[in-house]
Amino acid sequence: MTHQLPVRVYYEDTDMGGIVYYANYLKYIERARSEMVEDLGMNQIAMRDAGIVFVVTRVVADYVSPARLDDRLTVVTTHHAQSPVRWVFDQEVRRGDDLLFRAEVTAVCMTLDGKPTRLPKALRGQVSAKR
Repeated sequence: MTHQLPVRVYYEDTDMGGIVYYANYLKYIERARSEMVEDLGMNQIAMRDAGIVFVVTRVVADYVSPARLDDRLTVVTTHHAQSPVRWVFDQEVRRGDDLLFRAEVTAVCMTLDGKPTRLPKALRGQVSAKR
């Protein structure tokens, strides 16, 4: 499954030069993952209430080209299960056909007391196995 989230760059997202501040790319890709999880039929609040959360354990990021004030961007997300508890997301931020940012994000499904647990059953069937 490929998920796409449109993002507009606002003044608050930029530095004094009008270029997107590096940490905001992490916010953009976090929003995209949250939207994708919801589109897969998972409610993260209900999951937390049931004692399960996703915790990001690793991010590898490449800043390829800058986004600027008022750009219209798209966050493209694909994903796969790396293990019964580990979920990996490949994410790109694009301006049209131009790649601006890419990241591989690893999240682990955990109990509220910090112990790894299997991905929820409802999600397992929708997350393809490791490539």
